[in-house]
Amino acid sequence: MKTINLLVGGPTDLWPDSLRQGKIDGDWIGVDRGNVWLVQMGIKPLISIGDFDSMDQLEFEIISNNVSDIRTYNPDKDYTDTQLALKIASDELKADVINIFGATGGRIDHFISNYLLATEPKFRDVVEKIRIIDKQNVIQYFTSGEHEITKIDMMHYLAFIPMNAMHLSIHDAIYKLDNYYVERPFAYSSNQFDGDKCHFDFDDGVLCVIQSKDA
Repeated sequence: MKTINLLVGGPTDLWPDSLRQGKIDGDWIGVDRGNVWLVQMGIKPLISIGDFDSMDQLEFEIISNNVSDIRTYNPDKDYTDTQLALKIASDELKADVINIFGATGGRIDHFISNYLLATEPKFRDVVEKIRIIDKQNVIQYFTSGEHEITKIDMMHYLAFIPMNAMHLSIHDAIYKLDNYYVERPFAYSSNQFDGDKCHFDFDDGVLCVIQSKDA
């Protein structure tokens, strides 16, 4: 299974400890300022992308001296930097799992853009590969059908967020649903696993599932 990690430019104080300690498996794509942080941690990205408009010349030189594949894009473009990195990870690098770090916190419009990536038709084929990870949350996405997830160690809460109208069933959780019709995007939050695994199913669109913990 091939894992590609993306580090984008969100606040570093929201990184999980595993990232700070360099214990994330897989190769990396650096996105804009995320490239500088990777190099400073001794990690050389396979590919660096961005418009690089948020960094000074010295920071860009740090990237240039450590990364062989740098792709610079005009700030006036149709895709965000994170979208471009996601396309490279899926289409070019053929990732099975795409972990996105640094995508939460900071500007809320940036986070919402990242959160809604899974609803875009052009990313429909990679929806279930995407995970957005910070120190308190692991966000995953699923397409219609039957699914099973495993409880992540130290993550206490479980949330189900339909991104569209659907019939949703939740099993093996404290709060269950049985083919319940959800007519609009809604957050069924503060649920918990009833065991180590949870099964759920739904009939249409995309479902976001979040495992989380308190700070």
